[in-house]
Amino acid sequence: MGRMPGSYTGVVPVSAAQLASALSVTTVPAFITGSWSTGMPVLWVNQAFEELGGVGIDELAILGPHSLLALVQDDPNRAAAQADLKAGRAMRRIVSARRRDGGTTWLQVDVTPLPNGDDLPEYWVGVTTDVSEYVDQQAEQLASLEVERRQRADLDLIAQTTELLGDLEYPFALRDIADLLRSLVPWSGFYLNDDGLLFAEGVDVASPPSGRGRRHTRYVPEDRPLDRLEPVPSGADGGAPASNPAVDDVQDLLDGVVDGPVRLSLEGRFDPTSASGWLRRDLMHRVVEETGAVPHAVVVHAVAGRRRVLGLLVTWHGGAEADVHPGRPEPDHVSTVVEVVARRAGTAVDNARLYAREHRLAEALQRAMLPEQADVTGLDVWTYYAPNAEHAQVGGDWYDVLQIADGTVGLVIGDVVGHDVEAAAAMGQLRSVVRAYAYELTTPGTVLDRVDQLVAGMRVPRPASMVYAALEHLTEDDTWALEYTRAGHLPPLLLRDGTTQLLSEAGGMLVGFGNETRTTGREVLRRGDVLIFYTDGLIERRDRSLKRGLETLTEMSGRITARDAAGVGEELLSRLADSPEDDVAIVVVRVPDPEADRRVTALSPRSRRWLLPSEPGSIGRARHAVLRTSQAWGLPDSAAAELVVSELVANGVLHGWGNIALRLFDTGDGLRIEVEDSNPAPPVATDGHPNRLGGFGMQIVERLADWGWRPSTSGKLVWAKLRPDLTGGAGQE
Repeated sequence: MGRMPGSYTGVVPVSAAQLASALSVTTVPAFITGSWSTGMPVLWVNQAFEELGGVGIDELAILGPHSLLALVQDDPNRAAAQADLKAGRAMRRIVSARRRDGGTTWLQVDVTPLPNGDDLPEYWVGVTTDVSEYVDQQAEQLASLEVERRQRADLDLIAQTTELLGDLEYPFALRDIADLLRSLVPWSGFYLNDDGLLFAEGVDVASPPSGRGRRHTRYVPEDRPLDRLEPVPSGADGGAPASNPAVDDVQDLLDGVVDGPVRLSLEGRFDPTSASGWLRRDLMHRVVEETGAVPHAVVVHAVAGRRRVLGLLVTWHGGAEADVHPGRPEPDHVSTVVEVVARRAGTAVDNARLYAREHRLAEALQRAMLPEQADVTGLDVWTYYAPNAEHAQVGGDWYDVLQIADGTVGLVIGDVVGHDVEAAAAMGQLRSVVRAYAYELTTPGTVLDRVDQLVAGMRVPRPASMVYAALEHLTEDDTWALEYTRAGHLPPLLLRDGTTQLLSEAGGMLVGFGNETRTTGREVLRRGDVLIFYTDGLIERRDRSLKRGLETLTEMSGRITARDAAGVGEELLSRLADSPEDDVAIVVVRVPDPEADRRVTALSPRSRRWLLPSEPGSIGRARHAVLRTSQAWGLPDSAAAELVVSELVANGVLHGWGNIALRLFDTGDGLRIEVEDSNPAPPVATDGHPNRLGGFGMQIVERLADWGWRPSTSGKLVWAKLRPDLTGGAGQE
């Protein structure tokens, strides 16, 4: 026998008989076949091959050409293997084969051609190796990697959901979460139980925190036969419908009778007014419209808040819905993710509604506590209040302006310790007490004595400071007599002819702690004098002492150039309250000086703001504000501006609620007026109200100004910019 390539070349030669014997007894399954053109018939197999495959040479001969392929199960790479064999190239493949006991084993098959000098081999030698253990390990690793990948994807989905739930003011938060879930299921959607089930793309935080809403009908009325219910297709076998009309699993889920999830068959028969019936109708329409497929069953998860179920999260599993059955409504990992999302959504919705309710309560309380500034004859008065944004729009600062009698005005500013509802409630009590005694008594010290007595008996839970001042008009020389007293509060500031003076007399303990009779300080105000009352939020900062803050206020006030109360306030805010660390309340009172005001145009900030109550009297106050501002800025008296601001504020009073914010800006080429109220509905120019007066307000505004509107954080803001060519000429026919 000639030497074969790769054969042993040592000193002791191996005979052909010895080589054949070795192949026969080796434990490695081996075989020899003929050429590809003859069908690769099996010519020889060893004993190990017979034991592995459970067939011998005779049985393989019966199988005919390519008999080895009959032992191999479906192989996706079979075409590539056959191409190698046809071309006479060696081939290695891992294939699955049937064992004698009916099981499956994984084999690595190596087939090598025996060279014969021709282009295509006449014989092939093959060996097989059992790699089942390796394949199983690899499959386990791949399965583990797939589980890890899926878990990472699920965690990422939950993280994205959590991020979306962090901003429920976004109007499509729930829609975007449902879109994320559609990476797991073909369709999903949220339904909130607000006055009955409603499909939800976002969260209406104005709905009650309970989310209970209106109940759907649970049972079929006795006087209503079942044949009048909506038609429902029968089961596949033509039998009865799948559901009992008296059973309402969806309502049970909403009522917390069952924890869920529950499977809802859309082929069932339900009372149309029940929760299940309503949900079935909506899903059949919605899923078909969005996916083009007809759903047969869905899985319903509860979106639960702290005390009650707020809504539902519905998932449809598409082609896999045959596996969705009552015992196992959906695959485990999908169910886990959907359940986590539903639970987090319920908590977030509940929190958002609770926060919104508390926020509305706080705002309503704050609006109720803030004064409705009285019109003060003979004085220019400007007020301002801004709670720290970190304190939910609630604080203990307050002010009051009282027209006690003709020629007599009461001024109050105070601060209750704290930034919560209790502080606001204490502030409201003090405000009522001070108002009562201010109208009864005249001397500020006496008023504060009586307040001390009553507050001590009321046991108001929070300490408070305040300044109470009374101004009386002296007609003989057109001056104002000022009397004031202080209860632990910062002294008012008097501006006169470019100089500043702290009115630090008549000091005393906090309200309710006065052990001695309160004293009264006195001053006479002349034309052009300005009084500034303020709370510590205007000057207090973490990086400086209160004393240094007072020095800064005094220094900055000496530089004020404004000739109107609103301008003085705006300059103070721009210089001292860009980023306040506490609530800020300011009252500015100026004694007008008509002669000097006409001669001088002050270089003060060209913007003004007022907070007006939603009452008809605010319309006149807004007109006066425009008139005073035009005079302070040296603008011609503009009837157009007064008319426009009247219409905008009137709309806010008639159609809005809460306080109305008025802002004026000098743009350089015209006056810009902004009015903000709490009604988000936009203004509309109409042709008037049929059969009654009115309705032409916005038409008047259109004739005199360019105008528009935009949403604001609390409602809407309407703006109007007067046309320069109409300045001073409006209202004349």
